[in-house]
Amino acid sequence: MNRAVVSLALLLSLSLLAGCQKAEEAPPAPTVLTAPTGTDDMAWKEYLGKVVGQNQAGVTDRTFPYYLPANSAEPAEGDQDGKSQYDRQLENVTAVVQRTVLPGNMLAFGSPDSAKMADLITTAFTGAEPDALKGSQVLFIGKAEDSARVQAAVEAAGAKYIFVEAK
Repeated sequence: MNRAVVSLALLLSLSLLAGCQKAEEAPPAPTVLTAPTGTDDMAWKEYLGKVVGQNQAGVTDRTFPYYLPANSAEPAEGDQDGKSQYDRQLENVTAVVQRTVLPGNMLAFGSPDSAKMADLITTAFTGAEPDALKGSQVLFIGKAEDSARVQAAVEAAGAKYIFVEAK
């Protein structure tokens, strides 16, 4: 009988302690984001920044964002060498991929022109070493029809691929 009383007292004590502990709060659900309609650069950059912020899991170092405006294939006015923003961004990304990306980093890509950004990514990643991005992540924010080809190029370079559909 004495053991039963001790067991009951212990059980009640544990129940009271459990009730006194602060209940763990569930993290808030991420806000559903809607891509801007049109080609407003500021609206797109704001949207892309928020999407990148929601997809930081596993990033332990830096995030490198890459953005192309809708008219990126045209040379900028007053540009002396005639290179377009697309050409400049392609050179930048290709150089980064060739140098490799350290684990814990993220490369994030987005544009109002999903197909053009997908072209840039697949071209820049062509010929990359199989472990050039091992331990890093690549986030592509674009249209679903562009995702598979981007995924193939990114994963061939050893990166974790994350896709967020811009809708």
